[in-house]
Amino acid sequence: MNIYMNQEIEIVTPSEIEKRSFEIISAELEARNVIIPKEQEMITKRVIHTSADFDYADTMMYSENAVEIAKNLIMNGADIITDTNMAMSGINKKILKRFGGEVHCFMADEDVASEAKKRQVTRATVSMEKAKCISKPLIFAVGNAPTALIRLYEMVVSGEYLPAFIIGVPVGFVNVEVAKELIMNTDVPFIVNRGRKGGSNVAAAICNALIYDISR
Repeated sequence: MNIYMNQEIEIVTPSEIEKRSFEIISAELEARNVIIPKEQEMITKRVIHTSADFDYADTMMYSENAVEIAKNLIMNGADIITDTNMAMSGINKKILKRFGGEVHCFMADEDVASEAKKRQVTRATVSMEKAKCISKPLIFAVGNAPTALIRLYEMVVSGEYLPAFIIGVPVGFVNVEVAKELIMNTDVPFIVNRGRKGGSNVAAAICNALIYDISR
C-alpha cells in the first residue's frame, strides 16, 4: 500500500517553493522543541533545507561570534576556498563578487595533481597549501576531504599559516570525525558539523546562507 496516496499535493508556485520549505522546517523544529540561536538560525535551517536532515539542528557547531566574523569577512572581500568543484559550483559567485570575493578550487589543477602524486598525499592536502599563497583573507569551505582539514590544522599549529575562517563539514567514515574535532581545538573561527554527516552541498549551503543574509 502506498502511504502517500491519501496525502494532498500542495499547489505552490516556483517562486514560493523555497519560502514554503523554510516554513515547514521552522514548524518541524518547533514541534521538536528545538531552539536555534538567532544568529545561527539562517545557516542551520539552510543546511536542513539542502539535506532534509534535522540531525543538523543538534550537530552544527559554531565558535564564538562565528557568524558575525564570517559575514564581516565576506563583506570585506574575503575569498572562499573549496575542496570540490561541486561546492564551488553551488556557491553564489555573482553575489559574492559584489563584495570583492571569489571562489577557488584547485583540486583539478595539474600542478596540484603532480605534487600530490609525487608526495603520495591527497590533492586536497596540496590544494590547502596552494591556497595559502593567496594574499587576502580566506574562508575555507571543506565538504568532502578530511585531509584538507588535517592539513589546515597542521599549518595552524606549526605557525605556517592562519586561515581567517574554516567551514568544516566533510562527509564520510575515515578520519572525518577526528578532523573536525581538530579544527574545533584551534583558535580559528569555525562552523563545523560534528559526526560523519556533511558534504559539498552542505558546505555550499553554509556559504550561501552567509552571502544571502548580508545581501538582503
